[in-house]
Amino acid sequence: MKRRRLLAEMNVVPYIDVSLVLLVIFMLSAPLLTQGVNVNLPKGVTKPVPDKTPPIVISVAKNGQLDLQYKDEHLQPQLADLAATVTKIGHGDAAQMQVLVGGDAQADYGKVMAVMAALQQAGISHVGLLTRPERH
Repeated sequence: MKRRRLLAEMNVVPYIDVSLVLLVIFMLSAPLLTQGVNVNLPKGVTKPVPDKTPPIVISVAKNGQLDLQYKDEHLQPQLADLAATVTKIGHGDAAQMQVLVGGDAQADYGKVMAVMAALQQAGISHVGLLTRPERH
């Protein structure tokens, strides 16, 4: 009488199946988690900004409305209150704050410059402009 040997190998097929299902779920749900304002940025050749700390992003829409985004926080401040709002978000440390300003390509240039002037008056020295990379 021959004795059967036990098979001691692990079957990894169920683990691969579960991993692929989770991957598909995350791929489908990731675009639903992003929020923002649809701004048509001008095109330009730029270098990426180093991301030591998350920046405060201020968008100027085509109609001139401001949208401020910091981490998961979305605000729509008025231009007069912009400096105070940014200073409050940055906990008063203007030297370490990084602010990115994005204006719609059809937005009033004066409105974008007014935003930058308000940030300068608040003492914020790290201000960048957002652009959309050109396609080659």
